[in-house]
Amino acid sequence: MILAVLFANSDGNILIERFHGVPAEERLHWRSFLVKLGSENLKGSKNEELHVASHKSVSIVYTTVGDVCLYIVGKDEYDELALAEVIFAITSAVKDVCGKPPTERLFLDKYGRICLCLDEIVWKGVLENTEKDRVRRLIRLKPPVEP
Repeated sequence: MILAVLFANSDGNILIERFHGVPAEERLHWRSFLVKLGSENLKGSKNEELHVASHKSVSIVYTTVGDVCLYIVGKDEYDELALAEVIFAITSAVKDVCGKPPTERLFLDKYGRICLCLDEIVWKGVLENTEKDRVRRLIRLKPPVEP
């Protein structure tokens, strides 16, 4: 199961988070752990260079996409290799929505479409779609939401 998908800025502020099967009382621990992990290891790393870690019998794959950090946490069948496929699908969709690797401002401007992409790629902790064209087609079918 994919336990968490988090996007954070370079200061460690969470931009988007999706937890699946993680109790509410453990989420704060995961947020702070992942941000600390990224702050220690992502400084100076190349754009989209994958980093791998493990913690409490789960696998973690994380990277930077433009100015935004992306963390994926999985367990059981979602080992490092499967999470690398998930992270590739998500980074590809984010770059497609933004038109380029995003700055934090561009990421926040495209927040709604990025959330739709995330929901099409990972649904209830399971990898659903990895093809960029299919994800693009599916998010176009969504009706606009009234504010």
